[in-house]
Amino acid sequence: MKNDIEMAKKIFFDEKLSLVIVKNNKVIIKSLERGIKPLYTAIMENGEMLLNASVADKITGKAAAMLCVYGKIDTLYTEVVSEEAMEVLNNSEVEYTYLESTLHIRNRDNTGLCPMEIISSNIDDTEILLGEIQNFLEKNGI
Repeated sequence: MKNDIEMAKKIFFDEKLSLVIVKNNKVIIKSLERGIKPLYTAIMENGEMLLNASVADKITGKAAAMLCVYGKIDTLYTEVVSEEAMEVLNNSEVEYTYLESTLHIRNRDNTGLCPMEIISSNIDDTEILLGEIQNFLEKNGI
């Protein structure tokens, strides 16, 4: 929904958040947390409620793109998107826009790939990815 994505983007920028999810002109999720956790948690805890929602996210790699498709998100705005994420999104119903594209998402200290890029690189089954994300978050106390 056009109004929902515009509302999500406005809140995202105005409040300097990392993730905003809006559906039917109502804010469902707002987060300052970094990484995959806020989107993963939103998908796992809200499931059907996110159907056709709009998402504004800071960074979208392949894992986040797969989560958006899995959650049946309608529209995504992201500041940075990886090429693998664009491939996932291009093969889905999710409409998306972005500020900048990159070959891969880098880790926080810029010394290599983001852990989610590494984990998702050889995974095309979202159920498997969900388990890997959960294992990663638990193992790292996130």
